[in-house]
Order: sequence, then C-alpha cells, then structure tokens
Amino acid sequence: MIKFLDLQKINAPYKAQFQQKLETVINNSQYILGTEVAEFESNFAKFCGTTFCLGTANGLDALSLILKAYIHLGRLQVGDEVLVPGVTFIATAQAVVNVGLEPVFVEPDALSYNVTAETLEPQINSNVKAIVVVHVYGQLADMPSLEALASKHNLLLIEDAAQAHGAVCPSNGKRAGSFGNAAAFSFYPTKNLGALGDAGAITTNDLALYECVRKMRNYGSSEKYRHEIYGVNSRLDEIQAAFLNVKLPFLDVANSARQSIAARYLNEVKNDNIKLPKIAHKNAHVFYVFAIRVANRPDFSAYLEANKIEYVIHYPTPIHKQIAFSKYKNLNLPITEAIHASVVSIPISPIMEYEQVSDVIKALNAY
Repeated sequence: MIKFLDLQKINAPYKAQFQQKLETVINNSQYILGTEVAEFESNFAKFCGTTFCLGTANGLDALSLILKAYIHLGRLQVGDEVLVPGVTFIATAQAVVNVGLEPVFVEPDALSYNVTAETLEPQINSNVKAIVVVHVYGQLADMPSLEALASKHNLLLIEDAAQAHGAVCPSNGKRAGSFGNAAAFSFYPTKNLGALGDAGAITTNDLALYECVRKMRNYGSSEKYRHEIYGVNSRLDEIQAAFLNVKLPFLDVANSARQSIAARYLNEVKNDNIKLPKIAHKNAHVFYVFAIRVANRPDFSAYLEANKIEYVIHYPTPIHKQIAFSKYKNLNLPITEAIHASVVSIPISPIMEYEQVSDVIKALNAY
C-alpha cells in the first residue's frame, strides 16, 4: 500500500528534538503564551517576510480574528460582502459568516483552480469590502495582480494561506503570508508545516491589526484581568509552538522534495484520461496536495484502491452545496462544481520513495 500521507514517518526524524522540547516546556512551566510561542512568532514572521506574527489556536480562528479585528477597527462592518473562492475548504467561508459578513463565491480559473483578478473583478460592487484569496492546494495565486485589484477598488486583501506555507512569488520573491493586509495559516498535522495537533497563525505588517488581534485572541486583554475589547480564547499552544520551532527550519527542504515529486508527475504521467494541474512556476506551488481531475471519479477511485494507492478527495462537495450553506445552493458556479466533482488528490509527501512515485506513475499511465 502506498500511503497518501505517512505522518509517523514524516515526524520520525524530529522525535528526539520533540522530546527535548517537551521536557523544556514542562520544566519551564510556561504553558500559555510562553517563550516557545514568542520564538515561533518571531521565526515565522521572519520566514514569511512580515513584521508581525501572532499564534492562534487553529487556522479558522486565524482568519476569523483577522476579519473580526477589521470590524472592530472600522475597516469592515457587519453585513459587508467578502469575495471568497468557490473552490476551497469550508473554513474559508465559515470564518466570513462567523463574524457576521456575507460571502460572495467566485469562480476560479479552470486550470489553476485559483481565483484571479479576471474572475474577481466582475463581482465587485459597492457592497464588497474585502477579498479573501486562497492559495488552493498549495499554489500561490497571482498576488501582484490581486494587490493591484484590491488597491484599485480600495478593498482589504486577506490571504488564506493555510495550504501554502513557503510558496514563493516568482516575480518578486515574496512568500505566501506577506501580501495584502494580513494572512491566516493553519498548522493542522497534514499541512506542509504541521503541528502535532491544532495550531494556526496570523502574519501581517499592519500594526493596528496586530495590536487588536493580540488582545482579541486573549479575552480582549493585553494585561491580566484588564480587558479592553471583546475577545476570545484562541492562543497557540506552547507545546505545539515548540514542535513547530523544531520543524520550521526544514520546511524549504521538505517543500523542495514535494516539488521534485510533482515534477515527475507532470513530466511522466501521459494519459488523456487524467487532467494534470496547471503550474505557473514550481516555486509558487508547494504541493500541499497534488490534485488531478478525472471524468469518472468513482471508477478511478476503485482503480486506485485495487492498485493499493491511497487517495483523498479535496473536496467532494463545494461549499455552496453544503447543508450549512443551503441559502447559496442555487448559485450558478459551473466551474467550481466541475472541479469538485472530478478532483482526486494522489500521494505526495517529502518522505515518498522514488520507487513509490514510479509505481504511482505506472498505475496512472495504465488507467
């Protein structure tokens, strides 16, 4: 069996360092917002190329807190419309509705799966106040053109970078998380930079946002028992921050390994029954998943199972067809629906062996 993702094998090289870090945290007894969180926030801000980073409990909270803080700061108002991709994990839209904003689902480019300035601009009107752009499956969207679009229409531009840790813009060398007004990250265990539990972060150069979220994530408090604004409890766990501090220095190497496997898939899979993703530039895609498309997904899934190749579907049902978002069920989003109906993610991870990749390629070509 070729596993889709072997987390035990991925984390095995760090086990001794994890144990040392755990011992350090236990001995320091700084379990909430301690030195490991502060160190990770500094390290990750530097890695992304931003002034600030704030750890949160998870990626959904990171995005929700950005939007909630901009409401508090007067940049957004409850009821404002926010453009979001039709193709994304449901958390992107949940963050919008959870703070009282209205999502407007936008069709992606059919080949890259990302929204573009061309797909977004026709949806902009006086009610739209922000864009949340997702780097779907790990491929950085065309951020320079999206920054120009947001500037043209005076819109907030927020990155949902939960799938794109370390992705690099080929035109200016900037990393995911350093564009627009702010970015939200998830460090869910399956991510390219994965914790051993839930964890998230916000990166930004916006001092006012940073100061607001720093209070908001901690009960609205900047000092104990003094609460200046309404807040929540969404703090990056000290132990998870310690684990992330161990893994962050190796992220670029791990991403490079994913990119090498992706290059083999792109160059060696030759089958008209399989539609490969369009990649703008290898460094702009960190391949959180390698998503292909097939006309008959049930048949293809059964074929992979018969060949002992694990797979995952990211994602089987578009957000506007989910029960929770039933008010949007009549939206006309044919490209979004076609992608969700045909996409299949095949194995890709930094610990896959050359022969395993070869076996996947052989099976795909024989389908």
